[in-house]
Amino acid sequence: MTAVLFVVTGADHWTLADGTLHPTGYWAEELATPHRLFREAGFDVTIATPGGVAPTVDAVSLAARSTGGEEHADAIAGYLASIRADLENPVKVEEVDLDVYAAVLYPGGHGPMEDLAVNADSGRLLTTALDSGKPLGVLCHAPAALLAARREDGGWPFAGYRMTGFTNDEEAAAGFAGKAKWLVQDRLVELGADFRAAAPFSEHVVADRNLHTGQNPASSEQLARHLIDALNRS
Repeated sequence: MTAVLFVVTGADHWTLADGTLHPTGYWAEELATPHRLFREAGFDVTIATPGGVAPTVDAVSLAARSTGGEEHADAIAGYLASIRADLENPVKVEEVDLDVYAAVLYPGGHGPMEDLAVNADSGRLLTTALDSGKPLGVLCHAPAALLAARREDGGWPFAGYRMTGFTNDEEAAAGFAGKAKWLVQDRLVELGADFRAAAPFSEHVVADRNLHTGQNPASSEQLARHLIDALNRS
């Protein structure tokens, strides 16, 4: 069975511009849906977090209003419960051997802006994954993790890559744009990303070489299928 690595935020809060802490974590659908699809396709999934901390699910992401209905919310919660042992015992990002994995996926939620965006070990892992040619997926707010990637000369390895992520317009619509210290889209563009935005909250995936990015939670399934197709072609 081929293994796939999920790198998940270990943060349970997000620091706002005024210094207050907003509860957060990983976004449930963005972890559960790809995890289920990879397993159904015959892949083993390993979850890693900074320091091996058990990740926290963003409670809002399990609300019916966030998932499109009570039935879908219950299905996502049920799936997360079925993989509770893996979620409670992740491997440490610092100890990951990337040679073991055929693909890497970073699910989103505001959490990556708090820890993965400044995590040098994760940054090195992302740079190695990009250079290896392995399918690399980054979803919603998880492109914040790309900010920590650097080459030995200090250059940003993702400069010039087409990508997407949670947009300024989506952040504004969610009510957080004015509260945030910074926005993912702005930071990526500042570093030289060729950022592509679709209509807010519409399904949207961008592929450039081995980098596959999804704009928002609605893009979770499409992004996972992009990665699975890339693995099946390799």
